[in-house]
Amino acid sequence: MFRPFSRGSRALRPAFLRGLCLIPVLLSLLTISSVWAADPSTPPPLTWEQYRDHIGLTDVQSIEETPMGTKGGYAVDALWTVVASILVFWMQAGFALLEAGFTRAKNTVNILMKNFMDFCVGSLVFWLIGFGLMFGKSNGFCGTTGFMLSGYESNTWTYTFLLFQTVFAATSATIVSGALAERTKFAGYLAYSAGITAFIYPIFGGWAWGGAFDGQGFLQAPPGGVLDRLGLPPFIDFAGSTVVHSVGGWASLAGVLVVGPRIDKYKQGAIRGHSMALSTLGVFILWMGWFGFNAGSTTGVTGGAEPTAAAGKAFGLIAINTNLSGCAAATSAMFTVWLRVGKPEISMTLNGALAGLVSITASCATVSPLSAIVIGCIAGVLVVFAVELIDRVGIDDPVGAISVHGVCGVWGTLGAALFHVHGFTVQQLMSQLIGIASCCVWTFTSAYVLFRLLRGTTGLRVSEEDELDGLDISEHGGEAYPKDQTSPWAPDALPATAE
Repeated sequence: MFRPFSRGSRALRPAFLRGLCLIPVLLSLLTISSVWAADPSTPPPLTWEQYRDHIGLTDVQSIEETPMGTKGGYAVDALWTVVASILVFWMQAGFALLEAGFTRAKNTVNILMKNFMDFCVGSLVFWLIGFGLMFGKSNGFCGTTGFMLSGYESNTWTYTFLLFQTVFAATSATIVSGALAERTKFAGYLAYSAGITAFIYPIFGGWAWGGAFDGQGFLQAPPGGVLDRLGLPPFIDFAGSTVVHSVGGWASLAGVLVVGPRIDKYKQGAIRGHSMALSTLGVFILWMGWFGFNAGSTTGVTGGAEPTAAAGKAFGLIAINTNLSGCAAATSAMFTVWLRVGKPEISMTLNGALAGLVSITASCATVSPLSAIVIGCIAGVLVVFAVELIDRVGIDDPVGAISVHGVCGVWGTLGAALFHVHGFTVQQLMSQLIGIASCCVWTFTSAYVLFRLLRGTTGLRVSEEDELDGLDISEHGGEAYPKDQTSPWAPDALPATAE
């Protein structure tokens, strides 16, 4: 039998095997060398400058002719819009943490479940009904086509646009969660959430934004429409100070009036939230999501030459305006409450930041950065007084949703006319007032009817016993902070006012 290695030569095997492994490497190097030698004229790789000159990207106009300019960019725009949708979806987590921290520990699971499930339920019913009512071919009042996307081409942009509008609808619905916190039945809240995302939000949204797809809203001033006959320009609400936030604010007001205040709200004075840490983290998450909310409303990054044209290339201006307004509002709210109570109180400062973000949402594409700061400063002061006034008249809003989203949504919509980059006009202010009034009448009336129907059927208010014990156990059978576990967050480790 042939044996390549004898017993005495075993030490030579590793070296022999390594030598065999080098043979393919040497053959590859010889092959490359022979090809290069056969064609000595092969040029080296081009530098970026050489490549740019080679394909003709020598000036701004030539860049505009590429997919990243005005001629195309379909895939890039779709990618940006999906990324923005993800950021807006992440705002659901921000609302959940903000509301949980602003309320008592015994209701934390209930808050988290409402913010989680209103997105799930809202996404389904918006696909089923809401999208068609908002963006289908309009009969003058609402869309009549496009339910479940029927009749529309199954392409990337249709699905992308549906996703982006879905997360906006869910945001409007979840605003009400905090206003009705600590005393509302979970089943009743789910029914409300389905109602607002299926009917209330889409119908008004179609009046303002329907033309973005296949509809035609009267607030967009189509030829022969109400605003056109009055000689007024289109209503400005670029990303939804009114369409999203005021809808949520007016619906919150209707819900609070139907449900009533918490049992102990006006017996023991102010009811403290159990975790400003959660609320602060929630505001940071919301702020991050707002960049997708506002800048993503360009639904693209291509096209448009003017930074205030509200087209794709405006997204940089929109992002900086969003940030400056939030910062200015937080600062002005902090100093306002500091002057009033002698301390820079955190909850009002957090709501101040949100007030500025809500207020700039309508005009973020059509005002200068300086105007964004002014809008934010006024919003920060306004929200402090609005929260105090609403509480004083007996309206129990645990998180300040009516003030932040309703009152400051109205202010931001007016600001779009007052601080427009091309100058103030009475005509634009009239269009803004018509849009605000339309939102108030439609949303408050329809939401109030819905809440009254729910109160008379499924029920809205939990029992007094369940409310005092907390909704986590009675509604969900579990606690966020079990009492049998040693934890700094456990209810028995918290100050008495937290429970």
